[in-house]
Amino acid sequence: MSDKSSAKIAKFRDYSRVRYFDYILLGVVIMLLFFGLVMLYSSSAYTASIRYGRPTYYLRKQLLFIVLGFLVMLVAAVIKYDVLKHLVKFIYWGGVFLNIIVLFIGRSGNGSTRWIRVGGVQVQPSELMKIGIIIFFAYYISTHTESLGKNAFNIRILVYLFIATIFVFITNLTTAAIIAFIGFGMLLIASRNKKPLYALIIFALIVIAAAAFFVISKSNAEPGSYRLRRIYYWQHPEKATQNAGFQVLQGLYAIGSGGLFGKGIGASATKLGNLPESQNDMIFSVIVEELGVFGVACLILMYVLLLWRIYMIAVNAKDMFGSFLAIGVFLHLSVQVILNMLVVTNVLPNTGVTLPFISYGGSSLLCTMYEIGVVLSVSRQIRLDRIDLEEDF
Repeated sequence: MSDKSSAKIAKFRDYSRVRYFDYILLGVVIMLLFFGLVMLYSSSAYTASIRYGRPTYYLRKQLLFIVLGFLVMLVAAVIKYDVLKHLVKFIYWGGVFLNIIVLFIGRSGNGSTRWIRVGGVQVQPSELMKIGIIIFFAYYISTHTESLGKNAFNIRILVYLFIATIFVFITNLTTAAIIAFIGFGMLLIASRNKKPLYALIIFALIVIAAAAFFVISKSNAEPGSYRLRRIYYWQHPEKATQNAGFQVLQGLYAIGSGGLFGKGIGASATKLGNLPESQNDMIFSVIVEELGVFGVACLILMYVLLLWRIYMIAVNAKDMFGSFLAIGVFLHLSVQVILNMLVVTNVLPNTGVTLPFISYGGSSLLCTMYEIGVVLSVSRQIRLDRIDLEEDF
């Protein structure tokens, strides 16, 4: 064997012992969090001053959530994700149990009951169910590779998906739809025979379209139902009053006044008491108003970079379980970002979906940071041994 070949083999052995870590993904998350803090303070300072007498009230709480989120992310990144295989049943059924409990002891807010109080802290079980379905589906798919594409397997796993979503659906329709999208998307990607799943998608779309037509036809006059009111004001934002539908209308005013480069950070007018909960679901409208199309384009590019890194980790994961963990996180973040932007621009009815890493909220941020930690754990198991040796021998 030549000296060149021997050197190449030695180099290969050195690389095969090196573990990868996606610092780009970590950097993008930090940028999004920093950007989120700036926009959160800008959007919430006035409201916090009126409600609590401190303009930094929401900022301080979000900083605490971020610190806790970083700790959760680092712990998840350091621990090998294989440990999750031994906790699958506990995570899945624990999430289902908590979403049943919330029906009886849940705390209400803004017309919906989604939270339970644990030791003085409010937890949103539906957020935990997103993690549960990602881990459960990744494990179930990776341990039943010989059954992928078979109808019996599809039915079994879809039953688990139904159980996970039915109790969330009662309290949070949008989160239930996100969970269903994550699970079904993972199954569709894994399946070898996609025709039955495509047929199921077409059937579901027909049912959804028929249900939407029925609901819209019933909402021509202002209804009493909380969910029907949201659809009514989605159709007729111009009829909003101070007590109903006002958030949608003011969000559109904010977006329409942003222009190409916006009014400047802190210069939003709609956040001054006109846009309810501007630090939560509607923060995107403040971003558009203050930073304009250019600022939104930069934010979208950060999200694209984030999703690209998660995709690359999924492609290069050491095993199927790790790959589908990353795929599940990819599906979750992508659909949630898109839904939030579509809701704020009134393409879809107001559904209460947060903008990942940007919107105010503890449960959502902590769960998202945990998911990023799991993806980083998957990246740590990737070996840098992709050297093509054959061409040198």
